[in-house]
Amino acid sequence: MKKMIKSFIESLSFEKGYSKNTSRAYQHDLEEFTCFLAQSQYLKEREKDKIEADKVNTLMIRGYLGFLHKKNKKVTIARKLSSLRSFFRYLVKKSLITDNPAELIVSPKQGKTIPVYLTVDDAFRLLDSIKTDTLAGLRNSAIYESLYSSGIRVSELAGLDLTAVDFTNRVIRVFGKGSRERIVPIGKKALNAIKDYRKRLCLEKNIKTDVDGPLFLNKNNGRLTTRSIGRILDKVAKECGLLMPVSPHALRHSFATHMLDAGADLRVVQELLGHKSLSTTQKYTHVSIDRLMETYDKAHPRS
Repeated sequence: MKKMIKSFIESLSFEKGYSKNTSRAYQHDLEEFTCFLAQSQYLKEREKDKIEADKVNTLMIRGYLGFLHKKNKKVTIARKLSSLRSFFRYLVKKSLITDNPAELIVSPKQGKTIPVYLTVDDAFRLLDSIKTDTLAGLRNSAIYESLYSSGIRVSELAGLDLTAVDFTNRVIRVFGKGSRERIVPIGKKALNAIKDYRKRLCLEKNIKTDVDGPLFLNKNNGRLTTRSIGRILDKVAKECGLLMPVSPHALRHSFATHMLDAGADLRVVQELLGHKSLSTTQKYTHVSIDRLMETYDKAHPRS
């Protein structure tokens, strides 16, 4: 199965245009499944060194899911099962096996979760708390203003180059999941923060504002990673006194929630977020509905 997994992972990048992170997640899931089989009682000892894909059956996959239930959330289990389905579907398509043993297994039911988001006041409080008297402070301000202003993913922001920002038309060119390109509006506050950061960068490190390269740099002048962006934000949130954990994705959630609360059309927000399916965007409407119900219960005399 190792060769087949390698071939499948390569097909995700070349045929479907999946990102490195997505392909890596698939590979991890499949390798975890093969490790489970190698340590299980489903195979004979001589079969464990070289596991054959056509030997895998529904019973083995159900046993694997039972094993996962001990340490994983339902959403994680559902994702891992989806990885197996896709892998075996690929093998069927390539005529390497005849049937997909994961096809008829039902994914665990998941409760609907409301995305973590900040109130408008808390979002402003967070952004206004960032001190901009240093180069790092100016950079951090520009990063989080941009995330909240545009609603792009943290991976998309980390991948931005200077030429992706159109200061005149107030838009940025983003490459999202599957390398899909989209143009996203960005606010004046975020653009001014980026200008201030790049000017200071030029003064302190002689990195010109008209030379292309990563938009946001680390202390060694390399591209800032998503991990670093998340770690810095966590520190900023704690310093300004927010009691809830704040991630870059929470700023994306906040962007979507605040846009919808202000009357933005759902399909417009879908386009801005880069969602392929409208149902993915609709989860943000639950927040507004919950707030409406809370107000209704408090205000209506016979609620």
